[in-house]
Amino acid sequence: MDYVDLAKRLCTVHAINVTPFRDDRGIDYALLEQNVEFLIASGLEVIVPCGNTGEFHSLSVEEAKTVTRFVVEKVGDRATVLAGIGHDLQTAREMATFAQDVGADAVMVHQPAHPYLMAEGLVRYYTEIARSIEIGIALYVRHEAVGQGVLDRVTALDNVLAIKYAINDLPRFGNLVQSVENRVVWVCGTAEMWAPFFFAIGAEGFTSGLVNIAPELSLTMLKGLKEVNQELVWDVWRDVYPLERLRAKHSNGNNVAVIKEGMNLLGLPAGRVREPLGELDEADRRELIWILKKWGQLEEETTSRVKGRLGRTREPSQ
Repeated sequence: MDYVDLAKRLCTVHAINVTPFRDDRGIDYALLEQNVEFLIASGLEVIVPCGNTGEFHSLSVEEAKTVTRFVVEKVGDRATVLAGIGHDLQTAREMATFAQDVGADAVMVHQPAHPYLMAEGLVRYYTEIARSIEIGIALYVRHEAVGQGVLDRVTALDNVLAIKYAINDLPRFGNLVQSVENRVVWVCGTAEMWAPFFFAIGAEGFTSGLVNIAPELSLTMLKGLKEVNQELVWDVWRDVYPLERLRAKHSNGNNVAVIKEGMNLLGLPAGRVREPLGELDEADRRELIWILKKWGQLEEETTSRVKGRLGRTREPSQ
């Protein structure tokens, strides 16, 4: 495998597709196909099934495998597929091997969901996964236990190509970029709201759930970041900030619900969220409607119908 070429392909927007659920909580694969086709038609070059916007932690292992295989088959050679894997070591290795067997280009290893993390254990965890496959690996870092000592050792493995960094501690991130010994692609893991700051100190890509609603905004920001066009970057940032702030409410509990409700409002059906997530409350839904209307995404006729269902919609306070 050409790891150099694959690493270059990861220097872009990582589109985290949703996993649409029906009212009976089953996966709606027809809607999933529509979502994937929308992303590819919009120009996204990296598709990430089973990411956090895809509600990875609400999926069974078998469901996650099925979603990965489905997305790989639908994408074909039109984009790079970076499949989310995780859980305990045995399961993570099993999921990584499965992703490789069905044709994924790389896997994204979710932050281990364990209350106790130690450097030596993390090194063994990542190393065992990396050695079980030949395709590329991106580490999804959300915990400070994954520090330079861990990253120096794990990024020495040939197929560990990227670090999706999702801790909004910019001095710490900058120090890691400057200090980690091995060349990897650094990806801002906290989307458009933080991407300009991470790019300023070494990021070369960023993740996005926004792409499911407004891919043109994400791709315009990427263009501005790569061309160092600050005016373009901050024009987009000002547009996306209200939505990303809304997603961050309730300790990020709104993260997926905002995206799915936005898709549903725009005629890009995404179904419902699955527990332990919940739907947007009325006030947050009103704010989302206001944002989409401000972007020009939501037509007046549709807005009027939604207003009638929810009651009077007013511009939220800033």
